[in-house]
Amino acid sequence: MFWKKGSGMLSKEAVLKELSKVKGPDLQGDIVSLGLVSDIFISEGRVAFSVTVPAERATELEPLRQAAEKIVSGMPGVEKAMVALTAERKAGTQSPVRPAPARSDADRVPPPMQARARAAGPQPSTQKPGVPGVKAIIAVASGKGGVGKSTTTCNLALALQANGLKVGVLDADIYGPSVPRLFHVTGRPEPVSGRILKPLEGYGVKVMSMGFLVEEETPMIWRGPMVISAITQMLREVAWGELDVLVVDMPPGTGDAQLTMAQNVPLAGAVIVSTPQDLALIDARKGLNMFRRVDVPVLGIVENMSYFLCPDCGGRHDIFGHGGARKEAEKLGVPFLGEVPLDMAIREKSDAGTPVVVTDPDGPHATIYKEIARKVVAEIERNNADAHRAPPKIVIE
Repeated sequence: MFWKKGSGMLSKEAVLKELSKVKGPDLQGDIVSLGLVSDIFISEGRVAFSVTVPAERATELEPLRQAAEKIVSGMPGVEKAMVALTAERKAGTQSPVRPAPARSDADRVPPPMQARARAAGPQPSTQKPGVPGVKAIIAVASGKGGVGKSTTTCNLALALQANGLKVGVLDADIYGPSVPRLFHVTGRPEPVSGRILKPLEGYGVKVMSMGFLVEEETPMIWRGPMVISAITQMLREVAWGELDVLVVDMPPGTGDAQLTMAQNVPLAGAVIVSTPQDLALIDARKGLNMFRRVDVPVLGIVENMSYFLCPDCGGRHDIFGHGGARKEAEKLGVPFLGEVPLDMAIREKSDAGTPVVVTDPDGPHATIYKEIARKVVAEIERNNADAHRAPPKIVIE
């Protein structure tokens, strides 16, 4: 990420004019006349766009992306420029320069046992690089939107902190960043050195979100590669410091962002959030299976909006059904982390940026989240112990 102060009116035409100074691949023409620039997004001094290059040359043409970013960052009025390479290959074509090695379907998305077998041997070139200072990264995911994933992320992070851990939150939900509101944090991240930004802080938790860089009402109309680029920068170009856990609020679904995070980041595990009804559980199952297929441990399932306690009569109402997530966890052989009720206090305090774990730390809802956090940590420790346990020796006498 690149920050620079300036002034002046910005327009797509002005950006394209500057970008026409950037030579195309192999120094032929320029990236504008070649039709390589697309998806220009301008908001309050922030400019984002993509540059389309051949898929087989994406790594080689990284300097082209850097040149485009640098020239736009230097424009008057630009505070930050973000550029992503969009690597595309036409259907039915193959690169004459670097043909990809033939792979079977099993090689593309290895099942857990096959991935573990491969991991047993030395493979330094394929090891996922971690984030300096961060001991464990966990993803909070859901198969669909509207199940309370971000609220769960926020309260889980605060519950982990209440249990004595140093915690950070990365809001990877580019299309609907909720972390700034949930943590009641506003402002812009300040540069520490070069491209490295200092995260903001809410209730003692370090937080980073695209919501700090664009207005809340601004729609993010981005292609998958731009989303991936933004998430990667927020993960690796932020001075997180020493953290026990970095909690990542994933976008809903099972798209490019989830797959990229799972395949390129050493995730300690994933927490799946679902509501009890069958339709939500179908989507949650897809998310769970995606993490399993890329060999990311599933730490467990949280059943959100599990039941409703009437404040007037005290009666319990299972509005969305009840126990579906618990049964699904048992069926799939993953831990069931807990039930979070559908309660006005959780909703109101979340909207106000005063999460229940902070405002009522000894209350029943905070207790639920703290217990979920305890189970998550226990599952991470169990997985780590299993990974380092010496294999049994078979002796034949």
